[in-house]
Amino acid sequence: MLEQLYLPLKLIAALGCGLIAGVFFAFSTFVMKALAQQPPAQGIATMQSINITVINPWFMAVFLGTSMLCLIIIVTSLLQRQQAATYLLIGALFYLVGCFGVTMVFNVPLNERLAVADPNSTEGVNLWATYLTTWTIWNHVRTIAAFIAAALFTLVR
Repeated sequence: MLEQLYLPLKLIAALGCGLIAGVFFAFSTFVMKALAQQPPAQGIATMQSINITVINPWFMAVFLGTSMLCLIIIVTSLLQRQQAATYLLIGALFYLVGCFGVTMVFNVPLNERLAVADPNSTEGVNLWATYLTTWTIWNHVRTIAAFIAAALFTLVR
């Protein structure tokens, strides 16, 4: 029974991880750089808007749905005694810790601080300078973690 579930679970999880890695990759490689080139007030206002619009059914279904699949994969992998189960377990942990965990512990709190920042204040401009660097570093971690998870799910037969 578990073996019949492995193929669809790992396929959907790999696709979910790949989609999320792609979104985060875009932010790491050009979105944040483009925002940093704008006057601080415009960059802040745009990122505030992005942080609101990202909370939508499509993104959340993939982001949270992949997290739920990873939890299921962890449970089923712990019940298996095969090398393939180990790769799936490690992949699921990469996504849950390095992607979902980092998002909740680092990126979301930064987003919440930025949400209440006044784009035209000195405090807002100072926060923006820190935000650009810190948020992007943690986004690199999320990108790499989601990519590794997708690769591990893909490698398992």
